[in-house]
Amino acid sequence: MVIMELITIPKHEYQRLKKLEELDFDLIRQFANSLEDLRKGRFKRLA
Repeated sequence: MVIMELITIPKHEYQRLKKLEELDFDLIRQFANSLEDLRKGRFKRLA
């Protein structure tokens, strides 16, 4: 059985954490897309 604990944080802190979560998912998605491009040979060498 899992016991869930609740905490209270200010709204601005909650909003900041939600933005960071969105950023993390965006970065992970971009990284995954880049890896897929690399696997399929869709890349350019720069300098």
